[in-house]
Amino acid sequence: MGFMKRFRRQKSPKNKGLQSRNGAYLTPTYTGPDNTRRLDDKILRRIFEEVCPHTTDDTYDGSEESGNDGCMTCDMRDLGHCALVKRQWYGVAAGLLYKSIRIDAVHYCELEEVFQEERKRKSRGGDDIDAPTTRLLQLCRTVRENNYIAQRVRFLKLPYMTRESNKADLARTVSVLPNLEYVDLPDGFYSGDSSCHTLRQELQARCSHIRKMRYTDGGEQSFESLLQGYWQELRVLEITRIRIEPSVLRRVFGILPWLTEVSFSDLPGLNDSVFHSAPGIPDFPALDTLRLKKTKYITAAGLEQYLENGMCRDTLRKLCIKDCAGLPVQDLHKVLGMATSLQTLEYTATVSTSLPIDPIPPLTSRSLRTMNYEIISNASNQLYPPAASYYSYLTNSLMSSALPSLRHLYVRDPDFPESLTLAPPVRPFAADGGGPPPRGFNQQLEVFSKGLDELEWVFTSVIPADAYGRRGSLSGGRPLSSYSASKGLGPQWGGDARKSIVVPNGFGGFLAVPADNERPRSAGNLGPGGGGGGGGVRASWMSHGKRSSRADLWR
Repeated sequence: MGFMKRFRRQKSPKNKGLQSRNGAYLTPTYTGPDNTRRLDDKILRRIFEEVCPHTTDDTYDGSEESGNDGCMTCDMRDLGHCALVKRQWYGVAAGLLYKSIRIDAVHYCELEEVFQEERKRKSRGGDDIDAPTTRLLQLCRTVRENNYIAQRVRFLKLPYMTRESNKADLARTVSVLPNLEYVDLPDGFYSGDSSCHTLRQELQARCSHIRKMRYTDGGEQSFESLLQGYWQELRVLEITRIRIEPSVLRRVFGILPWLTEVSFSDLPGLNDSVFHSAPGIPDFPALDTLRLKKTKYITAAGLEQYLENGMCRDTLRKLCIKDCAGLPVQDLHKVLGMATSLQTLEYTATVSTSLPIDPIPPLTSRSLRTMNYEIISNASNQLYPPAASYYSYLTNSLMSSALPSLRHLYVRDPDFPESLTLAPPVRPFAADGGGPPPRGFNQQLEVFSKGLDELEWVFTSVIPADAYGRRGSLSGGRPLSSYSASKGLGPQWGGDARKSIVVPNGFGGFLAVPADNERPRSAGNLGPGGGGGGGGVRASWMSHGKRSSRADLWR
C-alpha cells in the first residue's frame, strides 16, 4: 500500500521559488536595470509614432480622404496605455495622443463586433449608442478641464454624421483649442448656413491658426469677412460656386500672406481678368498649387499672363486642370512652356472630337516629373474614339524627348503602354551624321494605365535605350518579369497588382523578357498547366477579351 501511494502523490512544481506562502504562483519579473531610462524623448517619440501611426498625419485632408492602415482607434488606445506606464513617457505620449485627433465611427478590426454587442446591452430601449458622439463629448470634457492638453491639439478629424449632428458640441470643443490648424466642419459652415453661426463665431474668435478653409454657394458674405483679418495663416483655400467680384477676390488674397494653394471650381463668372494687373488692387499671389475645375472662361492666355511674373513662375509646382473648356489640349504646350518650375501636371478632359490635323508643338517641359493625362471620349460607340488622337499626341511628345524629367505618367488608355513598345525602330547609327537624331526616351518612365471600367491602375516600367538602341546598364544582366501584390489588381493575377518591365531590344524597339525557366503566360491562363499545351499563351489571349489580357506584355 505504501508503494502505491507514491503514484497518487501530487507532484511538486518545478519552480518552487515562484510559489508564495498562500500557495499562489507568481509570474517572473525582470529585476535588472531599467534601460528605457536611457532613451531620450526623440527616440521615444519615434517609437510611439510606430505604435499609433495616424498621430503623424499633419495633412489638411478630411476624415474621408485621410487615414492609415490598421485600426486607428485601437492604436490610440495603445498609445494611451503607453502614456500611463511611467512619468517619463507621459509627456511624449500625451503630446502625440492629442496632436492629431481622429474620431472614427467604428473599429476597423474584429473588436467592432464585440463592442457593438456591448453597446446594445448597455443602451436603453434597445437603441444603439452613438459611439463617435460619445467620444466627442469625452474629448470636449477633457480639453475643457485640461488647458495643457487643449493647447496641444492641432488637427481634429470627425466622421460626416458626427460633425453634422453635433454642431453645438463641436463649437464648445474648438472654443478651447487655441492652436487648432484644421478641423472637419459641417457642410452648412461653408455655405453660410445660420445653424453654424455659433460654430463660426467660436472658430473665428478662438482659433486664429486655421490653415484650410472652403467656401461654397451661399458663402459669399463669409468669404468677404476675411477682409476683417480672420485666419491670416490660411494656406489652402477652396472656392466653389460662389459669385464674387474679381476685385474682392484679389483683395482677400492680398491679406493672406501664407496662401500656397487655391482651388477654383464651378465659377461661371471667373475669367482671365482675375490675373490682370490693376492699380490699387493686389496682384494674384504666387502659389505652389493651382487647381481649376469647370472654369470655362479661364484660358491659356490668362495663365501665360500669370506666369509672366517671375515670382509666380518660380513658385508654381503643381497645376490641376479638369474639364476646362477654355484650356484645350492644343493650348497646353503654351502653359508648359511658361511654367518653368512645374513638377506635377494633372489634366482631365472629356472630348467629343479629335485633335485638328494641323501640326501642334509637342508638350515640352524640363522640370515636369509627374503627369496625369486623362482624356475620356464621350462617344464610346465610335470606331475611332476621339481620345486616340490625344494619346497619339502624347506619344509623339514623349518620343521626341520633350519631357526629359518625366518619371511618372498616369493615362486613362489601357493600351497606352503597349503603344509605346510599337514605336518605329531607330537605325543604330542615325545619330552619327546624315540622318535625323534617334527618337525615344532618355529617362526611365513609370506608366500607370487603366480603362474606364476599371478601379485600379496597371503599372508598367519602361527602361530607356541609349543612342544606339542598346540597353546600356542592363546589358550585363537579364531583367526579370516581376509581380507585386501592393498596387491593386484583381485576383486573376494572384494578388492585388502586377509590375511589368519593358526593355529595348537592341534595335530601337522594345522587348518583353519572361522569367528564367518559365514560359510566358497570359492573364487568362493562370492554372497549374497554363504555360504549356498547344496554343498556350496566344490562344488564351485570342479567346479572352478581358482587360487583364490586353495589359499582358508577355504574349
